[in-house]
Amino acid sequence: MRLTALAAHTPEAVRAALAARGWDAQPAWFAATGVETLVVLLEDITAPEREALVRWGAKAGTDVLTGEGWALIGAAASRLAPLARPDRVPPGLEGLSPELGRFLAAHAEPPARWEIAGRALALDHPVIIGIVNVTPDSFSDGGRFATVDRAIAQAERLVADGCELLDVGGESTRPGAAPVAIEEEIHRVAPVIEQLARRGLGPVSVDTRKAAVARAAIAAGAAVVNDVSGLGFDPELARVVGAAGVGVGVIVMHMRGTPDTMDSLAVYRHVAAEVAAELDAAAARAAAGGVTRERIVVDPGFGFAKTPEQNFRLLDELATLVGLGYPVAVGPSRKRFLGTATGRPVEDRDRATAVACALAWERGARLFRIHDAALAREALRVAAATTNAR
Repeated sequence: MRLTALAAHTPEAVRAALAARGWDAQPAWFAATGVETLVVLLEDITAPEREALVRWGAKAGTDVLTGEGWALIGAAASRLAPLARPDRVPPGLEGLSPELGRFLAAHAEPPARWEIAGRALALDHPVIIGIVNVTPDSFSDGGRFATVDRAIAQAERLVADGCELLDVGGESTRPGAAPVAIEEEIHRVAPVIEQLARRGLGPVSVDTRKAAVARAAIAAGAAVVNDVSGLGFDPELARVVGAAGVGVGVIVMHMRGTPDTMDSLAVYRHVAAEVAAELDAAAARAAAGGVTRERIVVDPGFGFAKTPEQNFRLLDELATLVGLGYPVAVGPSRKRFLGTATGRPVEDRDRATAVACALAWERGARLFRIHDAALAREALRVAAATTNAR
């Protein structure tokens, strides 16, 4: 007998072992995801449900850790699957089936595309979003691209370096940044978006928290609205996106408070679980405004209402957000937490950004919002090469 240890951090090793022994690609992938160990946390469960889970775990040979109102289950996906089927779920656990079924379906077949304004961005490879800040006071490149000509030139460089989407922002959201009047923000972003759309540089996203700015940007040609407040700042914004006849996409980012208050709100008991829950609520706001699920992307909001330690914990536990079933975008570019780890100033964090992007890809992120695409593109190509064998 010969024993071979297989890498267990992704399903790829199991898939490869089955494929090498004659399995077809699709069955090999589904089997590999089926034997992959998952850990799920159930909260707000009743005492009878908790007891039913303990009984099921003992019978199924599955690890179940419990406390008052919660349970943590560690098991292969194939062992969890019966709990997601109404016809097979044990008595007392019927309330678990719908949510678990949604999670397992998303785990086995994560979103393959993002629908935006009549087109779809494929997510079988890293999608790089290039940042075009037309602000005088952004933390990284404030003032460098504040004119239309400079912004267009930067956009052309980003597209040449591999960006598939351009994100135009007219209001800085760095800590302590001054708010920008609606008219001024429109004046900054609309001409740039119009020129980018006219020249076929894009699709284009607008980075704004305000419904009026989003409406003007969409009229100018924006295909995506990227809201750092997760549709929490302006209640009208979700309806603006939902009502856009061209099917505009939305990125809902996690942030607590405002740029002035967010640092004081970086208090979490379990940062990944809490950010995931708050992003799920943001996605629900988008849906309530008429945005269909396939148009929604979620973003953990690195650097927004999070300490450096919390940012790194969130990066490591990114799979918790992937479990929501939406495509995940990340924006670690040149952020302060990377400077904390490397000691590098903001203008010298592109290497650290590239590493963070590669780590995020391995943990399930598929879209990457960055200032300088060249280094990140190389790092992401290397990271993606380890997961694209099928």
